[in-house]
Amino acid sequence: MTPKRRRRLIFAVLLVSGIGTAVALGAYAFRQNLFYFYSPTQVAEGDAPRNHVFRVGGLVEKGSVKRDGMTVHFVVTDTEKSVPIVYTGILPDLFREGQGIVAEGRLNRSGEFVATQVLAKHDSTYMPPEVARALKRAHEREAAAARAKLAQEAARAAGAGGR
Repeated sequence: MTPKRRRRLIFAVLLVSGIGTAVALGAYAFRQNLFYFYSPTQVAEGDAPRNHVFRVGGLVEKGSVKRDGMTVHFVVTDTEKSVPIVYTGILPDLFREGQGIVAEGRLNRSGEFVATQVLAKHDSTYMPPEVARALKRAHEREAAAARAKLAQEAARAAGAGGR
């Protein structure tokens, strides 16, 4: 192998290994900064990770906001299950009871969600897509349960009427 070819080969190997290292570091950084969204039902059922940052969203329950200086305790629901949240800091201006929010943080040992950031919707018609989907699924589950209950009652009534 000539010295010129050898230099080109070394350059090509270094270039490929450098690009590979950059891609690997970029993928690692992306994975570390990826935040998954969980509904309050998923968090209450234990589907959310306890040792990783994630987002939870839903509606702030009426009567659940308690302020203690800069610390705010409130409960977020998807109409099926609820998650208690604690946040220390300045809340968005649009934060209020009955409001759709998304909180970013992690669960503590007692099952309370410790938020590092709280996001509120920016106008009266907008709701974060994740929150809208979670609320829609909860509503569909409630409707299916109501239909099943009505069907059972109808079957009972038909059985009692046939005697």
